[in-house]
This record gives sequence, C-alpha cells and structure tokens, in this order.
Amino acid sequence: MPWRNIGFTVLFLAITLLISSADTLRHEFKIRTVVIDAGHGGKDPGTHGSKLNEKDVVLKVALKVGEYIEKNFPEVKVIYTRKTDKFIELTERANIANKNKADLFISIHANAIANSSTHGTETWVMGLHKSDANLAVAKRENAVILKEDNYEEKYQGFDNSTESIIMMSLIQNAYLESSVKFADKIERQFKTKAGRNSRGVKQAGFIVLYQTATPSVLVEVGFLTNANEEKFLGTDEGQDLVASGIYRAFKEYKSEVESIN
Repeated sequence: MPWRNIGFTVLFLAITLLISSADTLRHEFKIRTVVIDAGHGGKDPGTHGSKLNEKDVVLKVALKVGEYIEKNFPEVKVIYTRKTDKFIELTERANIANKNKADLFISIHANAIANSSTHGTETWVMGLHKSDANLAVAKRENAVILKEDNYEEKYQGFDNSTESIIMMSLIQNAYLESSVKFADKIERQFKTKAGRNSRGVKQAGFIVLYQTATPSVLVEVGFLTNANEEKFLGTDEGQDLVASGIYRAFKEYKSEVESIN
C-alpha cells in the first residue's frame, strides 16, 4: 500500500475511534431525524426496465416511506434529499444528512442485471465487497459521480480498488453494527410481510454511504430488468408494500435502539 494511503488509513482510524468514543457518551438516545434519499434523479435516470426508470420508482417509494414515518412518528423529523425529479450530487446527499445531524440515512434504489430472471431485494451497508457481483453493484451506483461537475477534483484519490474501499469502510466502521441491524430488519420485513424474495444484507463500497456520519443503508427494492418485478414496482400497491416494509423495519429499529439506553 503506498505511504499516502497508509497515512489516510491512520487518519480514518483516528476519526473512527473519536466517533466511537463520542457515541459511547450519548445518553437517552432517540431517533429524532431521518434522511430519506431517493437515488438518482434529473439528468441521471439510474437503471431502467422496459418501461420504468429507476429515478421515478424510487422517488415514489421514498415519499411513501417518509409519509408513513411522519404520520406515525410526528416527533421524528423527516428530511428528503429530493422530493422532485432533481439531480443531487452524491456528496450533497451525504452533506444533507450530516448537516442535519441525522440519526439514520436510508438511500433507496432499484437494481438491474443482464440475467432477466434475477429478482429480489437487497439491502447494502458500507464495507468491503466480497464478490465481483457486489463490486459491480457498487461501481454502477458510484458511476453517478461522472455526471457531476468537477468530479475528478471532488473525488480525488477515489477508485473502486480494495485500498479505496478499506479507507471508506474505516470512517463508517463506528456505525457498521447499527447499519447491519437496520438492514437485516428491512430484509426480514420484505420477506415475511411484503412477500418479496430477499437476497439478503450485503456489503460494498458505496460513496453515498461512507460519507454519512450515521447508521446508513442502501436499499435495492427490486430488479427493473425482471419483467414481473418491474410490473410490481410500477404499481401503487407494489410501491406501498415496499415502502411499508421499510417503515416497519424503521419502527422496529427505533424501538429497539431507544429501549437500550
């Protein structure tokens, strides 16, 4: 590993330790603010099926998740990275969470793959990719930076190498346990309540997750390249089932973490 990267690693380790220490000092923890991020938008359509664009599907799901939380937990502040068809840079999505001191960050996406028979949900947390398939998903989602102005300067030194992912993982390490806990609840809700095929909780190097200083997940609500799943996600009923699954996971997670303190 180059000396420059060793220096970054030491820095991130120090930051992680500081964050972990700060977390242990927090008392009576409450989830007061949640940021809901509808992936892509505007000039970035995301992936697509035969009829639907990812940016449109995930926006509808994101708004539904927020509505559930606002209705049932009026004391929780819900912040959306976008509520319209608007392009938001990855750094700005994380900035929205950080400047509002979010207690949870939920990024909602839809999947795509060449094999049209592949279907199901996946919930991702920041970490090392354990397979080429995991890396491919991260690369696709991270590719949005190419649509940003001055992306080479803003993301200087980042690539999808193992070294880059390790450095990104270190900064999120303080929140990994909580992120995995929440992700697992989402996938169980999808499987048991929403009747979806859960492909489980996975890890990979997503830029939008590593920059958030809070427990964070990236939810892939289904494959638009699967005809049946695209049809399901194109309906109000399908979007509501997915959104209610994420909401119930939020409700369960909130109750659990608040009861510990």
